[in-house]
Amino acid sequence: MHLVYPAVLSALLFSTGLYGVLARRNAILVLMSVELMLNAVNLNLVAFDVWLGRAARDTLHSGQALTLFTIAIAAAEIGIGLAIVLAVYRNRGTSDIDKLRDTAEGPDDAEPGAVAAQKTEATA
Repeated sequence: MHLVYPAVLSALLFSTGLYGVLARRNAILVLMSVELMLNAVNLNLVAFDVWLGRAARDTLHSGQALTLFTIAIAAAEIGIGLAIVLAVYRNRGTSDIDKLRDTAEGPDDAEPGAVAAQKTEATA
C-alpha cells in the first residue's frame, strides 16, 4: 500500500477535527474534535513507521511506540477535560463555550462606568 492513502486519510481526519474545534460551541464536541485530530496524528505515525521500516528490517518501531504514548496522553486529556466540563456544567448550567468566556472576565475587565457605579453603590 502506498504512503499516500493513509496520509490523505489522516489529512482529512485532521481537517475535520480542526473544523470541529473552530466551529463548535459545545465543549464536549470540541473535545471529540481534539480526539479526532490526535487520531489523525496517530495514523500518520504508524503509516510513516511502516513506510520507513521497510528500508531497514532490524529497526525499532518508534512510530508505534509514540502512538501508544499519544493514546495514553489522549485518555488522560479526555478524562480531565470531561471532569472540567461536568464541573462547569453543574455550576453554570451550560457547556456552551461562548457563555463560558464570561467567567474569564474579572472586575477589571468590565466597563469603567459599571465599576464606578458599583463603587458608588457600595459607599451609599
